[in-house]
Amino acid sequence: MTSETMTIREMCDTFQVTPRTLRFYEAKELLFPQRDGQRRLFTRRDRARLKLILRGKRFGFSLEEIRQLLDLYYVGDSQETQLSQTLQIAQDRLHDMERQRAELDEAIDELRNQMQLVGDMLSSRQPAAQ
Repeated sequence: MTSETMTIREMCDTFQVTPRTLRFYEAKELLFPQRDGQRRLFTRRDRARLKLILRGKRFGFSLEEIRQLLDLYYVGDSQETQLSQTLQIAQDRLHDMERQRAELDEAIDELRNQMQLVGDMLSSRQPAAQ
């Protein structure tokens, strides 16, 4: 093995993923490791793609969105299309996340209010301690 490639175990250790995850991304044609018999050898390109996949997943992008963005790298316009699409998807995702946060904040406030009401009801029903 050269320093240009990594084994599946090295990829797992480096990126904190399971072999199953790497095989899944390979099956989804997001990664394209070289084969040496039964061994998978991941190139620098695979490592860069995996970093982008994991970042996209952390931000809530779908695998299809990630695939589309990765495929745009090869359009040949100095990544302008890829960057533009990435920005648009990121803006949409940020909007969704902010909406979800607002909904969650509202639900938390409502739950706290209900808990306070129930606590008050319980306090008013208990006889005073003597």
